[in-house]
Amino acid sequence: MNKNIILTASIFGALAVGLGAFGAHSLKDLIEPRLIDTWAKGVEYQFYHTLAILYLSTFARYKNNLIKMSYLFFSLGIILFSGSLYLLATQAITELSFVNYIGPITPIGGLCLILGWVFLFLAAFRHK
Repeated sequence: MNKNIILTASIFGALAVGLGAFGAHSLKDLIEPRLIDTWAKGVEYQFYHTLAILYLSTFARYKNNLIKMSYLFFSLGIILFSGSLYLLATQAITELSFVNYIGPITPIGGLCLILGWVFLFLAAFRHK
């Protein structure tokens, strides 16, 4: 479990750096400034929760199901929340028709991120 958590955090972290650079250097001339802000918000939350996932690796040795749930919800939250923001921000240049349905996924991703924090709290609270 610990190895998987660290590998996941490494992938999300590398992607966040790459996506942040892409947004700052390549997208700024292609999309509106307000959409750059949307992209940046996705990167920001991806970074925060990548660090949270990495922190979970310190608890993974206890084989705690609450930590597993936190890991799952943080990972799912990054994909749904940040991923939907990336798609929404680039809708004008990708011309993806399904993007109109992505908007409601963002709050679901946000809820997953909140649940990740709740499960981390419960794991720490119950830890002896």
